[in-house]
Amino acid sequence: MTQALRRLEDAGGRSVEDLVASLELTAAGPAGARPRVAGAMIASVDGRAAVQGRSVALGHPADRALLRELRTAADAILVGTATLAAERYATLLDPEQRRRRVAAGRAEHPILATVSRRLALPLAEAPVFAEAGTPIVVVTASDAVPPVVAAELDVVRVADGTPPLPVALDALAQRGVRGVLCEGGPTLLRELVAQGCLDDLLLTVSPLVAAGDAPSVLTGAALDAPAALTLEAVHRADDHLFLHYRTRRA
Repeated sequence: MTQALRRLEDAGGRSVEDLVASLELTAAGPAGARPRVAGAMIASVDGRAAVQGRSVALGHPADRALLRELRTAADAILVGTATLAAERYATLLDPEQRRRRVAAGRAEHPILATVSRRLALPLAEAPVFAEAGTPIVVVTASDAVPPVVAAELDVVRVADGTPPLPVALDALAQRGVRGVLCEGGPTLLRELVAQGCLDDLLLTVSPLVAAGDAPSVLTGAALDAPAALTLEAVHRADDHLFLHYRTRRA
């Protein structure tokens, strides 16, 4: 990765490593506390989170470098099943990223976590389920027998009607997770905000206007009250903007 791709343009010339370090995803919290959760999303100027069903067309090398660093830092990656399928998730980390984690005394792979009420997993669309050694945690209200996959699948059951995300984060905390990266999709991110489980939002604004009916960064029913955010930093790479917000606590 070249220096140009690693560095965002701001007054301090901050690198993506500096930005990720400021999230404190690997900081140990109080015993029993839920993990710190950072959401990373990208959207066009008019708010579309996908073009032709995928987010890749919105991206920039610096955005990909940021996601790479976030995945390296996080203990777990939280993704909705629809996003797993649409983005065809596979090979979350490359060998160099895994070496960095092991050298820091951490697990080679972050946990991949998802929520599926009916335990309907996109096995054909998301090759990550066929990757031996990848730990996957699925929170579900179903009592169905989990599928046999090459990945290390761990199923957490919840009562039907129970909000699954607090349960998912508690289950991850019990597995030693300190920091979670949420990569969407928009429905899952909306639920994190609604449940008061989001700490940081990293929003990349792509210099495109897309129109159409693709989802926005958050989708679903209106929140009871809009969540207030504090703008921590603004960075730039070419015509892409990188906005770092923190949740404003009452």
